Amino acid sequence: MLPLQIGSFTPKAPVVLAPMAGVTNRAFRAMCRSYGDELVYVNEMVMSHAVVYRNDKTLTMMQFGDDESPRSLQIYGSDPDMLGRAVHQVCDEGRVDHVDLNFGCPAAKVTRKGGGAAVPAKPKLLQQIVRRAVQAAEPYGVPVTAKFRMGLWDDLRTDITTGRICADEGIGWIALHARTVEQHYSGEARWEAIGALKEAVTDIPVLGNGDIWEASDAVAMMAQTDCDGVVIGRGCLGRPWLFGDLITVLNGGEAPAPRRLGEVAEAMRRHARLLTDHYAGFGGEEHAMRDFRKHCAWYLSGYPVGPDVRRTLAQVSSLAQLDDVLGAFDPDAEIVEGGERIKRGHTNGPIKVALPEGYLDDPDELAIPDDADVMALSGG
Repeated sequence: MLPLQIGSFTPKAPVVLAPMAGVTNRAFRAMCRSYGDELVYVNEMVMSHAVVYRNDKTLTMMQFGDDESPRSLQIYGSDPDMLGRAVHQVCDEGRVDHVDLNFGCPAAKVTRKGGGAAVPAKPKLLQQIVRRAVQAAEPYGVPVTAKFRMGLWDDLRTDITTGRICADEGIGWIALHARTVEQHYSGEARWEAIGALKEAVTDIPVLGNGDIWEASDAVAMMAQTDCDGVVIGRGCLGRPWLFGDLITVLNGGEAPAPRRLGEVAEAMRRHARLLTDHYAGFGGEEHAMRDFRKHCAWYLSGYPVGPDVRRTLAQVSSLAQLDDVLGAFDPDAEIVEGGERIKRGHTNGPIKVALPEGYLDDPDELAIPDDADVMALSGG
């Protein structure tokens, strides 16, 4: 197994938090780090144009805790020059210790502009984007990694080619979400694709992503595919303690029993307060609580709290109201059987893949997709 490293930093276990739009902000990462420190926690993705032009929303998103190390940021874009400028900027300003490139986002508003998961369908463009990013980061000693999907659909697989291009251009490690864009988040992740990528790319670490809901799933994925580590996405939604479990299990220990409802309630209180601090100055408590509503559903997935409680928390508007609702919980209540494996976050798919007009007419074409109105996508 190849070791994961960011400069001189070696994580306690080969585990990375997947950047998730609207989720992996400073508050969420702080929650995860409180259970499992010294791992790699990646900030939600930002767009290269928005970084270069110093979009206010994007600058707000690019926040790290004073004690957060390493500082990992994911950037996406379809213009090699702009992406290189963005990487240079965040490195030159000392904002980051690690840059991850997004070639896997399936959102229509991203792929329709030729970004995210659309990029690997044009290998020459992909190569130029990766090359410019690595060159921009190299003088600062900042490693660049990449995350991508299997391809646009089953008849247009790009994962092996993408992995080889990334390795040839100096990427530090690659991560594969074992679904196509068309599959979106439906069905099961196809771990065999991770194994095939590991066989094809042997000189840099290959990480697997998809359907890791419990620590035992990471052990199973690594055993089945020989991958060098795991990337955790939806599995940590409402389960920030998963990272502590992963450190324990991947270092030979036994995973703790599922948390009782009292522990969950305490985690919810802490998370809500961290979000309130995060949004201080741009929305404060009211904005934080609106954001926290989705987390309430994830935290309580599988717990016997009843529909009335869930409806109340879906409209929670203050920390005081949250405390009142959580205070009525039975702290000894346990999760229902199989509750840890209830899917949280996106579950939709298959989808129709959105691409720029004529995008696939000439896959070898180096022409850069039209990024008109691209600033509207900041933080998407």
